[in-house]
Amino acid sequence: MADIQKPAIRLRPSEQRTILLIGDFIASAGAMGLALYIWYQLSLTREIARLVGTGFSELRAERLAPSLIDIKTPFWFYLLPLVWLLLMVDSYETHTAANWKKTLRAIAVAPIVGLLVYSLLFTFNTDPNSLPRIGVGAFLVIASILTLIWRAFYIRLYTSSGLMRRVLIVGAGKAGHTLADAYRKLSPPPFLLLGFIDDDIKKVGKSYHGFAVLGTSSKLLDIIEEYRVSDVVVAITGAIKGETFQTILDAQEREIEVMRMPIMYEEMTQRVPIDHLESDWVIRSFVDQVRVSGVYEFFKRLMDILGGLVGSFIFLLMLPFVSVAIAIESGFPVFYGQERSGKGGRVFKIYKFRSMKQNAEADGRAKLAEEDDPRITRVGQFIRKTRIDEMPQFIGVLTGEMSLVGPRAERPELVAQFQKEIPFYRARLLVKPGLTGWAQINYGYVASVKETAIKLEYDLYYIKHRTLGMDFTIVLRTIGTVLRRTGR
Repeated sequence: MADIQKPAIRLRPSEQRTILLIGDFIASAGAMGLALYIWYQLSLTREIARLVGTGFSELRAERLAPSLIDIKTPFWFYLLPLVWLLLMVDSYETHTAANWKKTLRAIAVAPIVGLLVYSLLFTFNTDPNSLPRIGVGAFLVIASILTLIWRAFYIRLYTSSGLMRRVLIVGAGKAGHTLADAYRKLSPPPFLLLGFIDDDIKKVGKSYHGFAVLGTSSKLLDIIEEYRVSDVVVAITGAIKGETFQTILDAQEREIEVMRMPIMYEEMTQRVPIDHLESDWVIRSFVDQVRVSGVYEFFKRLMDILGGLVGSFIFLLMLPFVSVAIAIESGFPVFYGQERSGKGGRVFKIYKFRSMKQNAEADGRAKLAEEDDPRITRVGQFIRKTRIDEMPQFIGVLTGEMSLVGPRAERPELVAQFQKEIPFYRARLLVKPGLTGWAQINYGYVASVKETAIKLEYDLYYIKHRTLGMDFTIVLRTIGTVLRRTGR
């Protein structure tokens, strides 16, 4: 057997995100340097004009001006490249970064948010001279341009077929079909899916979701060589034949990346495939593999306290205005409370600004909010889109019943219902519910059991992969959602 030819470069999502971060940092660091240069040159021009206006010759003014310029660059100005990375946080998912439309939107939103934050600081700062408007303005403009150029190069690199992974799925059954269907919904695709292999002779030559079954496992190494496969995904849910298993090991010995279907599904969608998991998956994922450290728990609680204090302060500022708006349109009460299931199923009570009409559940039965729900008032539409209705829950974050980040707190009766209809649903109660979460920023509200199952896949992905960095990213993306008013 000849050596298998592999693509020259094989970039995994984590490696792609690292490249994005490095490229954005270089672009923003360059923007900072250019902004300082522009700031200096404008100051120099002004000083020369001032000296000429006071009677100096232009030649003498040009010689004297540099020694008179005193540009005091505040320390925080040198942190602007890191601030830029935070402003671009919503664009570091590989699917987003490879999509021109989403990339342009991220680059357009970042300087606007930065300008709004700077304007607030400039308004309340007691010494406006400490906030260099020229330098900050130049940085935002130049960083946008340089990042756009870099991202255009990245997208061209990312979509180059010679550099993308070439993936083959072993198993053309239900699990393989699910993977192929998820792949077809991604634009642009994260890799090149070449097709399937399957030991069922009847399937060879047929196509599923637009991808052909190229042969049986006995031809696996030949197919790998012919199609220059870089990755093999095992999508077999039952027992694997000994010959098939040995062939997969032979491919792995030739440095072909081999992974299971659930892992590839998580990588592609940032969700967990609940319909394709073994019965002991919860034990293996949340007991054996994912034991968060005490350091994580400590800093997560610290972040909750700090975030809860800031959120509670904003809540108190908004309280009179929102209360008056709700009362004028639909009367009292302004708040409403509901029982929710917390960590371990412990029941607690949350409070929100009322966004629906009184007696929205007159029959007493729990009902999920729907798209264009007629129970929602006009004020309610606004406060739901901006997430203002959630503000009272910051009190629950401070008391420890909730966290800033986690699965959405659900009503006990709905939890009991969904446990019967959706596999692994109760696993979301392994952590505290959150004011925001991975499912909320990626999928939003749900109105059916099917949508609830999809949202659960996001929740379980968060529980399995949670880190402080992920929590912080979710908080930042939630702020972007609020500013864009894309809640429901």
